Amino acid sequence: MDYKRRASEEGYRARSAYKLKQIDDEFGVLLRGDTVVDIGASPGSWSQVAVERVGAGGRVVGVDLAPVEKFGDDEVGGDAETEVEFLQGDITEDETKERVETAVGERGANTVVCDASPNISGEWTLDHARSVHIARNALDVARRVLVPGGYFVVKVFQGDTIDEFRDEVGDAFESVATYTPDASRDESSEVYVIGLGRVDAPVKEGDVFEAEVVGEGEEGDGIVRVDGYVLFVEDASEGETVEVRVTELKPKFGFAERVS
Repeated sequence: MDYKRRASEEGYRARSAYKLKQIDDEFGVLLRGDTVVDIGASPGSWSQVAVERVGAGGRVVGVDLAPVEKFGDDEVGGDAETEVEFLQGDITEDETKERVETAVGERGANTVVCDASPNISGEWTLDHARSVHIARNALDVARRVLVPGGYFVVKVFQGDTIDEFRDEVGDAFESVATYTPDASRDESSEVYVIGLGRVDAPVKEGDVFEAEVVGEGEEGDGIVRVDGYVLFVEDASEGETVEVRVTELKPKFGFAERVS
């Protein structure tokens, strides 16, 4: 399919719009009323898709080194009531990340997407390393602004550290997937790493510590709280102080086992 011609016919600023459409169709990362952060937003095609998908009551905050022109009425197929804000800045700098946090506000974001690419040198190892550097900074933004259960989509060029980066995403999300949309060019080495279900827990899987059991869940498991985060512990009773090992983390609660 000629995605470039289709983009021109359908009013998108770039063919890349269809990559996000296909990712969302596959994983459902853009929901009505959501707040979305678009990193590497220029020229604006992913923000166009985000506006269409979140609709009225939704918000889109785009950021890029290059300025992004505001949308005309003929460029956005979604609801004109969607709030859109574009910031100009370098997402690898803390000052820009702080501006994104301020723009998002205390309610947080539901989804962070990043289709940013480094300046292409033609040297495979260097280009891969640069893309992972951008992706790690996008992940840092996601950790800062995403609500529990939120989504993360980021482009990375194939290379020898992609599995390591995928594991980093896996540490912050309930599950992680790797996906290549049909709209990606055949010759491209790009792949999208997708984090599903932001986990904002003060502990990590495998952590071992001593804690007091403060309650009992519906299934009879003991409840341990760590900075407000709930861990369910099998075979533990209220009032006990037990040593536990974290076994599984979910966006709003997790599971642990007693350590003998």
